[in-house]
Formats: sequence, structure tokens, C-alpha cells
Amino acid sequence: MATSEFLLNYLPIIVFLGIALVLAAGFLIAPTLIAPSDPDPEKVSTYECGFNAFDDSRMKFDVQFYIVAILFIIVDLDVAFLFPWAVVLFNPELGVDRSFQIYAFWSMFVFIGVFAIGFLYEWKKGALEWR
Repeated sequence: MATSEFLLNYLPIIVFLGIALVLAAGFLIAPTLIAPSDPDPEKVSTYECGFNAFDDSRMKFDVQFYIVAILFIIVDLDVAFLFPWAVVLFNPELGVDRSFQIYAFWSMFVFIGVFAIGFLYEWKKGALEWR
């Protein structure tokens, strides 16, 4: 009797796995049945920024692409840190201690200051100018 109760506790997991397997199989089989067998040659051609590819895919990129990408990630992370900080700092309903709010306020200024120093350094070195 105890074994059947134990197995009944796992019944929702077994049902979930069964549904997941059926859906996974359906998603793998459906494209072979629905997809066109003779696609348009224009649709399957190489497309790159509105014109055909004209050079080798292993050509060297200018370092400027990487610098812009890294700067985008840095700015994106900076903004991602600002949202939770603003919620904790300016929401009185959370009941955050006043001393912690003051600490969080000044530590974010230090964070933004370090970011600004790095940004100004990159700007002075000409990393933001597209050559």
C-alpha cells in the first residue's frame, strides 16, 4: 500500500514527461511534413546586409567592431545594475534601512564614477571614432 502511494506522488512528473516527449517528437516531425520540398532559390541564397557576400568569411575584422561590441556590453551591464538599485533605493515599501540606502547611494556613485573614467579614457584614445 505504501509503494502505490509513493508512486502516485510521482504521477504528475510522469505525465509531464510524457507530454514533453510527445511535444518534442511533434516539433521534430512536423517540419519534415509541413516544409516545402522545393524552396525558392532566392530564399535559400546567402543574404548579408542587403547584398550578396563578396569575400571570404574568414577575413580579418577591424578591431573597431570588437571595441564597439565591448562598449555596448559595458553600457548594457551598467544600465542593468541601475534598475535594481533604483528599486531598492527609492521604494519605501520595502522597508530598507536608511543607513543601507545611504551606502547604496554612494556605492552606485563610485560604480558610475569608475564607468565614467573608463568611458572618458576610451573617448580620449579615440575608440569611439569610426575610422
